[in-house]
Amino acid sequence: MPSTALPSRFSLYLDLIRWNRPAGWLLLLWPTLSALWMAADGFPGWHLLIVFTAGTVLMRSAGCCINDVADKDFDLHVKRTAQRPVTSGVVSVREALGVGTALALLSFGLVLTTNPPTIWLSVPAVLVAGLYPYAKRVIAMPQAVLGVAFSFGIPMAFSAVQGGQDWSLSAVGASVPPHAWWLVLGNLCWVLAYDTEYAMVDRDDDLKIGIKTSAITLGRHDVRAVMTFYVLYLGLWAWVGERLGLAWPYQLGIGVAAVQVVWHGWLIRTRSREGCFKAFRLNHWVGAAVFAGTVLAGWVR
Repeated sequence: MPSTALPSRFSLYLDLIRWNRPAGWLLLLWPTLSALWMAADGFPGWHLLIVFTAGTVLMRSAGCCINDVADKDFDLHVKRTAQRPVTSGVVSVREALGVGTALALLSFGLVLTTNPPTIWLSVPAVLVAGLYPYAKRVIAMPQAVLGVAFSFGIPMAFSAVQGGQDWSLSAVGASVPPHAWWLVLGNLCWVLAYDTEYAMVDRDDDLKIGIKTSAITLGRHDVRAVMTFYVLYLGLWAWVGERLGLAWPYQLGIGVAAVQVVWHGWLIRTRSREGCFKAFRLNHWVGAAVFAGTVLAGWVR
């Protein structure tokens, strides 16, 4: 059989980590970089920019590997996920775990170039990311666990910029200011919004196989809840920006994000698979608007 008849292992691994679908890691990247700019009061330097950008991509890719292994039996019964590499059998569980471990170790290697508080914070970040795929078996709204996992880049960004070389655990708290945790709470609300949209796409399949999601838990209140989460996210981030004295482009970025949120509300109003998936898929532009506002605010003093 010609070698071209079968996809190369490398192309299968790229499919495993969703390389052709960057929206997933962009959802992590924009709030992390926004926090990095806030912590540094402007450009954070090339070292931290590379560390957090590459680390975000690597950890999201590692998370895809773990998630696909954990969900391989569930994904088989969901239209959208039935052909994922692990579920379809073209990539073995052992291979997927090997790829995920290698990517996570590369990401940890990047963290080691920062400082002790950031290294400490990376430990619970990895633990929560590893637990998320199993949360949907026991927690009514596992999207909240994902929200915690997707928000760890924010305190890590502040600790990388403002932390010192003290290895004590108390130094971790000292390196992350209170407003960073408000950003985390706001980002958690954003994740609840867009991942509920994502769960609305698969609600019928998820009900059949018996897993728990926020779309199922919220029921007929799902659209209203999604819009409430969006408002809380943008409200909290706008408030933090005001407290930090960020210039007007930041609030303009929040405004551009809010316009997109209104559009997303229109897309999901009928709960159609196509509308909900489109809203989820385009959410990274909401984060991009906030990040752009953060960067521009640093130029306008």
